[in-house]
Amino acid sequence: MQKTPVVCIAAMLCCLLWGSAFPVIKIGYDILGISAGDYASQILFAGLRFTAAGIMAVFFGSILAGKFLIPQKESLIKISVLSLFQTVLQYLFFYIGLAHTTGTKGSIINSLGSFFAVIAAVVAGLEKNTLSKIAGCVLGFSGAVLVNLTGSEMNTHISFFGEGFIAFSAFAYAVSSILIKKYSEYENTVVLSGYQFIFGGAVMIVSGTAMGGAVSGIGMKSAALIFYLAFASAAAYTLWGILLKYNDVSRVAVFGFMMPVFGCFLSVIILKESLAELGVKGILALILVSMGIFIINKKSRGNFYEGKNDTCKGI
Repeated sequence: MQKTPVVCIAAMLCCLLWGSAFPVIKIGYDILGISAGDYASQILFAGLRFTAAGIMAVFFGSILAGKFLIPQKESLIKISVLSLFQTVLQYLFFYIGLAHTTGTKGSIINSLGSFFAVIAAVVAGLEKNTLSKIAGCVLGFSGAVLVNLTGSEMNTHISFFGEGFIAFSAFAYAVSSILIKKYSEYENTVVLSGYQFIFGGAVMIVSGTAMGGAVSGIGMKSAALIFYLAFASAAAYTLWGILLKYNDVSRVAVFGFMMPVFGCFLSVIILKESLAELGVKGILALILVSMGIFIINKKSRGNFYEGKNDTCKGI
């Protein structure tokens, strides 16, 4: 797990799995008969996915640990707080937002979570601010703004419930990153993540159902889709965690710039979102976001794979 080819392939696979969620979720809306304005059903759909993902994560983690992972009583409060930001708030905003924007825009704007995490880490006193972090944040925000520009005018079709909610989701992710950073010093990361998925997913299922949410078209196709989304979250998280266990954080995190790239282009391929609609500015936005993430994760002396980690550890 420390050989460069293995690290590269495994990290890229994680980003591919996470990026594929953008178009697959939108396909799920069609299969399950969930409209853009049906927030209750969107929350219910998300709850089903993450409850299953949590069960899978705990299952995978238990196999790796050689024992069944059970949270301690003193860990339940941490799991609840983490669940509020990492699952409930992040994916409540994400699922509703994605129903009101394209997969391409959603994947780019969602990448702001990496930059929000950098800012949050500096504000929380966990990281020192650097010129490379400032440059990375500027590039990332520039890419997110650029993808919403048409000509010299701001796109009048920007939606608060679309692009706005995706941005809120990214902020919730940043807060959860800080919480994981603090909690994982004393807690098993798989236990924290797996059980917060289960707890958060259950809350979303109950909330979505209480609000009148429902899913139709239940069958083999929809079950396979939910299983894939759950597997993508659980498998990617588990594999990413193994890579972080055996390598410096920066060595693994530098590959994260591929997630918005995969999300954008998989949306074009799977959802048939036209490259013309994405446009030259969309491609440039992807480049800016990717450069920003790359710069933030890059070693200060330009070497990715040697020496101690001196980059942002909150991502």
